[in-house]
Amino acid sequence: MGMSRFRFPVGRLPDEALLSGLATGDPELAVTFVRRFQHTVFGVAVAVTGDTQLAEDIAQQTFERAWRHAQIYDSRRGSVKTWLTTIAHNLAIDAVRARRPEPVAPEDLDVILGVVSDTPEQHVLADEASSRLRAAVAELPREQGRALVMASIYGMTAQQVADWENIPLGTAKTRIRTAMGKLRTTLASPKRGDHVQ
Repeated sequence: MGMSRFRFPVGRLPDEALLSGLATGDPELAVTFVRRFQHTVFGVAVAVTGDTQLAEDIAQQTFERAWRHAQIYDSRRGSVKTWLTTIAHNLAIDAVRARRPEPVAPEDLDVILGVVSDTPEQHVLADEASSRLRAAVAELPREQGRALVMASIYGMTAQQVADWENIPLGTAKTRIRTAMGKLRTTLASPKRGDHVQ
């Protein structure tokens, strides 16, 4: 007997119950699950990709992956919403990296750096490691942050960064390398408030 045959209104079921229903293949629960989270998932995908058509594909892939992996969801590691938006975020990042780098106007790149440091997804993905990473990137000097974003998110080579920024290749390499080094140092150091015992 499927869960949808209970008299309890499906739309008021907890997120975990809907996810369990999704795993069983119950169509009513699957539709309710998608409707509950579709705007959030799509919003994360758009924030990362800046492309509504690509974001629609990513949203669909997110729900397919949630359906396939619903059994491994662990509530101790976060809410269903956080789990789902993490899937969407990771798929969107992969999609952006897979695309061929397109020229980005300098004023648009500043917006991209803002997305890294402050987005709606920042509130959804309250993951400590990712918030430390965003904070570390936001603290980099602007030219290093730009070079890092172009190389790591857009997949540009050092030569492409140099050409785009009108700087020598060596300078582009130095900016990327220095930014990576600063990130490693920042992320490896103990957080403020941590006490060594």
